[in-house]
Amino acid sequence: MKVSLQPVLNDGNLDGNQVNSQRQLAISISAIAESLDRTAPLNLCLILDHSGSMTGRPLETVKQAAMRIVDRLSPGDRLSVVAFDHRAKVLVPNQVIENPEKIKQQIKRLTADGGTAIDEGMRLGIEELAKGKKETISQAFLLTDGENEHGDNNRCLKFAQLAASYNLTLNTLGFGDNWNQDVLESISDAAGGSLTHIEHPEEAEARFSQLFDRIQTVGLTNAYLLFSLMPKVRFAELKPVAQVSPDTIELATQQEADGRFSVRLGDLMKDAERVVLANLYTAQLEPGLQTIAKLQVRYDDPAINQTGLLSETIPVEVNVQQVYQPQPNPQVQQHILALAKYRQTQLAETKLQQGDRAGAATMLQTAAKTALQMGDQNAATVLQTSATRLQAGEELSDADRKKTRIVSKTILQDS
Repeated sequence: MKVSLQPVLNDGNLDGNQVNSQRQLAISISAIAESLDRTAPLNLCLILDHSGSMTGRPLETVKQAAMRIVDRLSPGDRLSVVAFDHRAKVLVPNQVIENPEKIKQQIKRLTADGGTAIDEGMRLGIEELAKGKKETISQAFLLTDGENEHGDNNRCLKFAQLAASYNLTLNTLGFGDNWNQDVLESISDAAGGSLTHIEHPEEAEARFSQLFDRIQTVGLTNAYLLFSLMPKVRFAELKPVAQVSPDTIELATQQEADGRFSVRLGDLMKDAERVVLANLYTAQLEPGLQTIAKLQVRYDDPAINQTGLLSETIPVEVNVQQVYQPQPNPQVQQHILALAKYRQTQLAETKLQQGDRAGAATMLQTAAKTALQMGDQNAATVLQTSATRLQAGEELSDADRKKTRIVSKTILQDS
């Protein structure tokens, strides 16, 4: 398994007469499977809310979705199941799949009762996942329909950060409309996973299946993108790096001992690109072809039990011109729009929290126009609908807010 690393600037030409220039660098990263590659087994933990609010159809559809995932696991894959209400218990300890029917019987017995303590479910889930993490791709599905009223939200974030440090990925699934979006999004962002909204019970199986399809494509884990910036080149001071595909997430940069900057990517999917956008500033450079940065990826390959592997180093070059001729790249422009859509929606949410409904509506309209510019009709419709409701003096329902946030982060895929 190798890493594909492809950097492209929003404009590959630079004006040699400018004292300062700004460039957006889009970096596409993926795992490339080679013909003789083994695939590492999955190590999956299902962390399921069975509190009283899940009574009836919600819990039944989630149990069906979970049992369908059990059927899709391959021999050699590992599974654990944790159930939580205001307490948490290990329903199925971490084990290699040998008797799927017995596991499904355990899931079938789940009944709805009690309150909600997400952090306790996370604690046990991480413990179970950690037992099987050697030479596997370790992922959790954390599903809840409620607020963390018996738990501590800061503890949830700390557990998500702990999971990332153990090379465990946590995906969150919010069921219905009463779950806390801030909590679930912060968990998935910190632990390198994705956030999914199950709006109606009948969507549970499709959403579980989509997420399972995605984690089956993971080839490499614990990946870090390493930047060597040349003299006269620097990152933007605020929010210099973000992921823009498959989901939009703000990424933190850290300086390594060798002076390079690193950004944690987590899992890399096979032949499915992850795109990172970096915001760079350059001082005046000499005319001609100039290297402004060098990129490398450090990663683990669980299939061969090797850690700290390094991809080849790829230079980022600009053509510095005395007579500047712009050379815009339309694909990078799409990535810039995706990040703008996300940040405009976040700004609208902040304004709404501050009681500035008019300001929130204006920002949502701006985000809707951005979505239209990038051809994301689904997002444009959702964002404009929310803006129109605010302008009409209506409140945004929990469902409206969740839909708005989800479409800001990703381009919706049909079930």
